[in-house]
Amino acid sequence: MTIKDLTSSKNFFLLAGPCVIESEEMALQIAERIVDITERLNIPYVFKGSYRKANRSRIDSFTGIGDEKALKILRKVHESFGIPTVTDIHETTEAEMAAEYVDVLQIPAFLCRQTDLLAAAARTGKIVNIKKGQFLAPESMQFAARKVVDAGNPNVMLTERGSTFGYTDLVVDFRGIPQMRKFGFPVITDITHSLQQPNQTSGVSGGLPELIETIAKAAVAVGTDGLFIETHPEPLKAKSDATNMLQLDLLEGLLKKLIRIREAILSAT
Repeated sequence: MTIKDLTSSKNFFLLAGPCVIESEEMALQIAERIVDITERLNIPYVFKGSYRKANRSRIDSFTGIGDEKALKILRKVHESFGIPTVTDIHETTEAEMAAEYVDVLQIPAFLCRQTDLLAAAARTGKIVNIKKGQFLAPESMQFAARKVVDAGNPNVMLTERGSTFGYTDLVVDFRGIPQMRKFGFPVITDITHSLQQPNQTSGVSGGLPELIETIAKAAVAVGTDGLFIETHPEPLKAKSDATNMLQLDLLEGLLKKLIRIREAILSAT
């Protein structure tokens, strides 16, 4: 898969799936449903699932079902439906390992300045999706992208996922989307993580899923190339990010609304 495969459509492209791989059955169920939706709507699709969650508030939080087991499930999703897959990596040693199973390596927002991690991801030759740190200005992401390019890999995407607002909230500055697009890389908007409410006293992040449609509409209106949406059949039963994921049954209706906005924008330019 190449970046051109994702951006050649008139539609935005979509990275979507569960926050973390919980089981093979769940991953295949979600992938099958989204493949059906995106094929009918002509939306280029990448299945998202973290094989492990390294960044959790508490040591007793769920982190995964085992690295190799989860990565093999991601490979099975790819083989079963003929779609690309994306997963996070957290340390340099994970880059080569994960690259054997997935098409896109994702750099978590907290790690977007880690030079060695970016270089290790670049050396795999895979597409590298770098999430903008909650603490960074959009303009600063050109340097993160440049590290990947200078390491020999031009296949970079950048993701907006909100900026820290006080101690327990995030806010999306939509000016950042066109600003980052000027660097020449596709820009994705992470809708669901932008609605997290981190650092809650309970030790579990909160969220505002009722605003998913609002944030998504605004992102499409200002020209985002792609959307990142975590979704689950029963979000409140999910083992990670339960409070801000989109219920799977609501995805198709949302995408149809967003396509109409995209069409309106394109017709006006």
